[in-house]
Amino acid sequence: MHTAACGTMLKNVLDVYEVLDNPGVTGEDVASLFSRAEVKTVTEQKSTDFVRIEFGSGSPTLGIVGQLGGIGAEERKGLVSDAEGALTVLACALQLEKGLVNGTVIVTTHVCPRAPIIPHDLVDFMGSPLSVSTMMEHLVEEKMDAILSVDTTRGNRIINYRGFALSPTVKEGWILRVSEDLLSIQERVTGKHPVVFPITMQDITPYSNEVYHLNAIMQPCTKTSAPVVGVAITSEVVVPGCATGTNQLLDVEAAARFCVEVAKEYTGGTCAFYTVEEYENLERMYGTMKHLQNVDTIQP
Repeated sequence: MHTAACGTMLKNVLDVYEVLDNPGVTGEDVASLFSRAEVKTVTEQKSTDFVRIEFGSGSPTLGIVGQLGGIGAEERKGLVSDAEGALTVLACALQLEKGLVNGTVIVTTHVCPRAPIIPHDLVDFMGSPLSVSTMMEHLVEEKMDAILSVDTTRGNRIINYRGFALSPTVKEGWILRVSEDLLSIQERVTGKHPVVFPITMQDITPYSNEVYHLNAIMQPCTKTSAPVVGVAITSEVVVPGCATGTNQLLDVEAAARFCVEVAKEYTGGTCAFYTVEEYENLERMYGTMKHLQNVDTIQP
């Protein structure tokens, strides 16, 4: 582990953690950490504060989405496991304030300290204060040319590794090969072999179809034509998303450093999420898979 880099990012993680670990935290509290951040409160049955921070200018544009239900639960006291999507991308954003990118990076997440708990097999998850579709409308932007979706992914028995893992690239309903460039960055950041987590066709469909999903990490792919890669913060054992006292800050630190390195290389033109020619050949041979991005029933 690179001590200097780790120390700087770990300080970022601790600074963000200190702000988030407050039952009354708001989006404005989070925005105060940055020189320039936008906050928007959106309400359905419940409400949350969306936080958006943009760095650089020009193209390409990378989106880094902190995906989560809530940082805290209505029935629990303390930061929950699910909070680490927000914690990771906000720590990453503090580092990006140093002017590290050539193109544009947009970091989005939301701050909800009192989100509902929902039943889920194997363990309970954190629910969202808004519908998942509405959440995606405010987290995913059309101008994003590629997206990292960061989410705690510990409530399962298929990723038995503590740290963070990457998904295959998903684009417009296609689950594509894992990006070699992203695997290389993961190796350099962790000093270990890269780790990939499996996803299914179900996982890349909208939550509203009510089929089983690993979790919501891949939901940004239902709202964009851009390639999406999940960055899952993982554990060796099953941990409920609504559990407190579970935050592994060194794992968050590594995931945040990974996001920073991807931001630098993607906006610098040295990192690709997928091979354009291969994707185009797949569509030419087998047709579009865009229907998987919506919940309309295909009639026979």
